[in-house]
Amino acid sequence: MASTTRDAPDDEGVIFIREDDGSITAKDLETGLARGGDSRAEALRYLSEVLELHEGGGEPVTEADLEELGLEDIVASGETKELPDFMK
Repeated sequence: MASTTRDAPDDEGVIFIREDDGSITAKDLETGLARGGDSRAEALRYLSEVLELHEGGGEPVTEADLEELGLEDIVASGETKELPDFMK
């Protein structure tokens, strides 16, 4: 089941897709970017964040961010190390 904004051109708007696991994916038709969530509102909120980053918004990643994510050694050393689970 998908829905779009009424009277919008075919390449504009957002469609919502109900996944087999019950989650909802919101897909921006202009960019092709998509993001899922447990509800339409959550998927749309996450898609909004993705679109902002895609258009150059957001904050740059800092050394402190890398340390918090456990990535400082991976980036700084240039060596191949095991990636954290969330990056696999």
